Amino acid sequence: MNKKLDFIVGMLFAAATAILIVLFMTNDSFFNWAFERHHNVLSWYIRPLFIIPMVIFAFRKSYTGIFASIFALFTSMFWFPAPAVKSPRVMEFLAFEMDYLKGEWIAQKIVISLAVPLFFFLLLTAAWKRNWKWLLGVIIGAAVLKFAWSIAFSGEAGMSVLKPALFGLVVCIGVLSYFLKKHKSTNDK
Repeated sequence: MNKKLDFIVGMLFAAATAILIVLFMTNDSFFNWAFERHHNVLSWYIRPLFIIPMVIFAFRKSYTGIFASIFALFTSMFWFPAPAVKSPRVMEFLAFEMDYLKGEWIAQKIVISLAVPLFFFLLLTAAWKRNWKWLLGVIIGAAVLKFAWSIAFSGEAGMSVLKPALFGLVVCIGVLSYFLKKHKSTNDK
């Protein structure tokens, strides 16, 4: 795909993601429908894995790949059916998240929520510039902060995030380390 088309398609995915987020935050029916499916913890396990294609596409400087991966990450919260049996801890944590998202947006919440776009910016910049130490720091820092935020704001229910966060962290580091070694060995030839 040529660079111009790649940029245009990438921006279409970015716009689709923005529209999805606005719909999610303004349409209660869609919000509730999505969160019912987000009770399925499979979505918790796969969401961090979208960091892998984001990083690889940023490494390759593909806007389409980057923004398609971000779109997939956001939509993956409702890819799976609502579970027949729901964990009480998961229900408690998601009730907190729903209240957080639908509650009053004070300055502190806005500042904390800016960590999400900041994470994407730092992640993609580190990969784009091929700064692997910075990239590793961003990935580890994001996992630690997500876990800390979950515990600090939702108490013990936040522990439900630990296994998916650790799983995502280990898989991301493993796959990206393999990608880096493979890329280095290809360049060394």
